Amino acid sequence: MNPTRTIHAEGQSLWLDNITRGLLTSGTLQRYVDELSVTGLTSNPTIFANAIKNTDDYDAAIQAKLAAGKEGEDLFFEIAIEDLREAADLFRPIHDRTGGLDGWVSLEVSPLLAYDADSTLRAAVDLYRRADRPNLFIKIPGTPEGLPAVENATFAGVPVNVTLLFSTDHYLATAEAYLRGIERRIAAGLSPAVGSVASVFVSRWDGAVAGTAPAELRNTLGIALARRTYGAYRELLASDRWLRLANEGAVPQRLLWASTGTKDPSASDTLYVDALIAPLTVDTIPEQTLVAAGDHGAPRAPLTADGSLGDEVVAAFEAAGFDVHALAARLQADGAASFNASWAELMDCVAGKCGAVAPAAAGGAR
Repeated sequence: MNPTRTIHAEGQSLWLDNITRGLLTSGTLQRYVDELSVTGLTSNPTIFANAIKNTDDYDAAIQAKLAAGKEGEDLFFEIAIEDLREAADLFRPIHDRTGGLDGWVSLEVSPLLAYDADSTLRAAVDLYRRADRPNLFIKIPGTPEGLPAVENATFAGVPVNVTLLFSTDHYLATAEAYLRGIERRIAAGLSPAVGSVASVFVSRWDGAVAGTAPAELRNTLGIALARRTYGAYRELLASDRWLRLANEGAVPQRLLWASTGTKDPSASDTLYVDALIAPLTVDTIPEQTLVAAGDHGAPRAPLTADGSLGDEVVAAFEAAGFDVHALAARLQADGAASFNASWAELMDCVAGKCGAVAPAAAGGAR
């Protein structure tokens, strides 16, 4: 049994943090499903920008959409939805077999809306309707301003992947928004079975303290905080509040590890994948890291429900002068800014590709 199959057997879902038209048409994604136990995927603007810029896979589709009068964000979302529909169909048997727990794909709303809850909600509802796939998550940033959109989208029946979470406090605020949305659905006589994941970013912690952390604590902060968050997650799932909702038919908002590619070239390329195995969680993994994990990963024992395992490391950082709470806030704000920059790059890339293929489109029209 290869390492990724071992991880899957422990009850953790492995999702690919990548999607391109080439992955779909070449059969590579299907091979990852068959050989590396991949059961879902996530997407982001940078992934699409690189695929549009560096391949000709989208040229014909862009030409057709230009001819139909599409441009900018609207053109991009049509292209992205086409890819994600195909991926959702590939994962649909897994989604059905697991009762909607697994087999998901994710599409991000414009990050420019991260601080506008009403606009985020409208965009989430519109994208979910346009995609017309039950196993599509809409990604919404878990900023304080975004949390009302998480609650309201959940109440509206839109499955949400809440992103940009860094700490246990961030996770608990997200879980509260999700639970309120489910409770409102039950009160309104609606089905409480609305899927969701809470995406906690891991490796960015270690990147933020690289060069300033004590040598003995290098590459330990992200894993420690993930362990603490997993403890809070398990505690919530054992709470009377959650059990009452589960009795009504609610499904758990699963904890998802994001940013699990190793940034430090001196560390193992499967560091975070090996360390954060836990049942009823998801690890969304960059393609290069996924292949490495399948080839030479060294899975550790699964996490336990005792989140205090990370407390000693966090205490050591605080004793060394690091304000972990303030750093979490900074990482979330920096992450939102980075998402905006990636979105601007994507829009520039789409515009550039439109300019490149437009003459061909016009020539074809003549």
